[in-house]
Order: sequence, then structure tokens, then C-alpha cells
Amino acid sequence: MQGNTIKSKSMQYNLQSWSKQKNINPIPVEKAEGIYFWDYEGERYTDMSSQLVNMNLGFGNKAIGDAIKEQVDQYCFIGPSYGSASRAELAEKIISLMPESMGKVFFTNAGAEANENAVKIARMYTGRNKVMSRYRSYHGSSFGAGNLTGEPRRYPLEPGIPGFIKFFDPYIYREAIDFPSEEAATKYYLTKLEEQIVYEGAASIAAIVLETVTGSNGIIIPPKGYLPGVREICDKYGILMICDEVMTGWCRTGKMFAFENFGVVPDLVTFAKGVTCGYVPLGGVVVSKKIAEYFDDNLLSCGLTYSGHPLACAAGVACIKYYEEADILGNVDKVGKVLGEKLEELKAKHPSVGDVRYIGLFSAVELVKDKATKEPLVPYGKDPEGIMGKVLGKLKARKFMTYTHENMVLVAPPLIITEEQLLEELAKLDEVLTEVDQEFL
Repeated sequence: MQGNTIKSKSMQYNLQSWSKQKNINPIPVEKAEGIYFWDYEGERYTDMSSQLVNMNLGFGNKAIGDAIKEQVDQYCFIGPSYGSASRAELAEKIISLMPESMGKVFFTNAGAEANENAVKIARMYTGRNKVMSRYRSYHGSSFGAGNLTGEPRRYPLEPGIPGFIKFFDPYIYREAIDFPSEEAATKYYLTKLEEQIVYEGAASIAAIVLETVTGSNGIIIPPKGYLPGVREICDKYGILMICDEVMTGWCRTGKMFAFENFGVVPDLVTFAKGVTCGYVPLGGVVVSKKIAEYFDDNLLSCGLTYSGHPLACAAGVACIKYYEEADILGNVDKVGKVLGEKLEELKAKHPSVGDVRYIGLFSAVELVKDKATKEPLVPYGKDPEGIMGKVLGKLKARKFMTYTHENMVLVAPPLIITEEQLLEELAKLDEVLTEVDQEFL
């Protein structure tokens, strides 16, 4: 098929995620390599969001492709109850990257399923029913993961499932209180969290689920001491700590897993996205040895036809090997420093940039109408004039491909990006922000 045919059929027959269908305009993609992809007219686009923050190693990674082909030649599928070499090897590799306290992996097909099964495991293990998660969070859009989610994408699922409780992120930039330090902010947020736990009945709470670094809702990085404080509260009340590493895992934040940046050890870790970089769908839940041992004699009431799909696991093994052998963490550290420096320059230069937040190659630019008042460029949960769509269109016109959420522009390129490539793309972002300053303030 040619590009126009692909676009026409896509618009006629596909329902596209998170979109009013009459407005969709999909780019027909003919080929892709590294951080770039091309349409059928030969136009080159730069992937500055790693698609959905999952293609950490970019397009066309030969090692991953070859591993999938090798597994195809052996067999494409065998059920979860059978022994599969790729499934066993990937589980072993994942556990080897985790803290010593972690024991086993339950594989799923994606991040939403990982979070749903983590909640089920926590409830079975503790015998408790309530689960706490944050308002500015996204954990998936299936029914269980959607109830964990705090932001507006949960609304179509309401009335929701009883027992899902929300609390606030440590979002210092938008807090009404002017904290003298990160530590003071941490004390405030932890005090309020513990107060809420007491009011909910601590003995009824199975788990606290948090994106280690809040992702699409603004790259909200926890202040000093916050995650260790949540860990202490969980231990005090017998609550399990679940870190959602679906977006932040696999080198994205400069560590193999984001929780390593903050000196905490969760009880369960959910993952997906970068474990295979999207080459084949895969997710999973890592559980502690204590939790794993509990299910030696108690039924694990979790099951999926494609749990640990051999093709996906083969891709996962190849991905992990590539992360290690190509020193992806080293590149994230090197290029991530440049990203942070350039984002700070954009913040200082542009009246429309209220804040920039970044860790590794995971960052957001928060757009405002007024730096002094911090009034967002669009109100929360709304964009009546389509302003963010126009911002995105300006980036797209320059072939800088990413996505926006609320008043944020996400900048999360593939982890293989070079400094030269990054600077070339950030110059385009600079141009667009100049236009935002002129047109929307």
C-alpha cells in the first residue's frame, strides 16, 4: 500500500486512542531507523518521546530483531505452564538486576496488566482490600489499572471500584505552600499521607502504588527523603509498597530502575515498555522473596494466556543484553546532563516556560501564561481553545515528534540519542517556544 491508502484505511477502519476520531491524521510510516522514521514522501521525523516512552533503544535494533527471529524458528508460542528457555532466562536476568530481597517475576502483556496483577497479588498476600495511589498518576486504562489512575483518564470508569483511594503527589511547583526546602515539603506530604492512612483505617490498606517518578502527568520527581519516608510508613502499618516502573524502568532515569535513585527497595515492582522497547508487547510484576514464598502454599489466582510469551521474552533478553553491552546508562548520564542544561536555558529564556523537570532522559516542559502566578497555559483537564494541540502542531511541522499532556510537553527521546542529535532537536523546541511566547501569552 502507498501512504495515502494507508492513511485512508486507517481513518476509515481504526479507532485511535485518546482522540476525537474526526480529527485524526495519522502519518503513514514507511521505514524507521535509530531515532528517526520516514513517511512515504521521504520526509524524516525525529522521535523525541520514544513513541510512548517505550522505544528506549530506537528503531531497527538488529540484536532484538535477530533474537525474535531465532525464537520464531524454534517455536512462536508455548503456554505459561511449560518451560520456555527465553522465559526462564529473562526472569533470571530481571531478578539479577533487582535488590537482593526480590524473588520472582509474573509476566504480563503490558503495563496496565502488570499493575492490575500487582494489586491482586498485594490483596491476596495481605488479606486487605484498599489500595492507595496518587491523583497525578497514570497506571493504565483497563478497569483495574484505570481505577489506580488518578488523572482524568479514569473518568470513563466511574463510578469506580470500591477501595481505590487517592492522595496528592509532592508537586512542589504547584503547591500553595512556599516550602523553605525539599525536606520541609517532604515532611508536609508524608504527614498528610500518614494522616489519610489513619483516617482510611491502616489495617484495611493492602498497598500504596506510585510511579517512582510521575510520568506523563509532569515528570514530577520526588523531593529529598520522600520515597524513603513512604517506605517507612508502609513498614509501620504493614502496607506493601508498589513502584510502577513501566515508564521509568530500563535506564530511562539514569539507573536501571528509577527507585535506585532514591535509596528505597519496594515490595513489588511493575515493568513493561522498555523491557522489549515495543518490539513485542511484554510487562510483568517482580515480587519480593517473602511474597513469592507465600504463594508456595497459597493459590496465585493470576493467569494470562500470553504470560511470558516466548517471542516477547526473547526480545527482552536481547534488550537487557544490549542495555548492558552498549553502556546505555553511560549515554543516558552523558546526554542527560546536556538535556538538563539546555532545558534550564529554555526556562530562563522563555516567558511561557514556568518550570522544567528532568532526570536522565526523562523530562517535561511546563507551559504557563504567567510565570509569576504560575497560571497554566491551559486549565487542568481542559483545552477549550486547542492551544496544546497547536503547540504540538508547531513541533510536528518541524518534524519534532512528541506528545503533550495537560500543559506539559514531554521530552523523552530514545536512550541511544547522541548529544549532536539532541541539540539539533532542542533548537526546534526553542523556536516553537518563541512562537508560544508571542501567540499565547
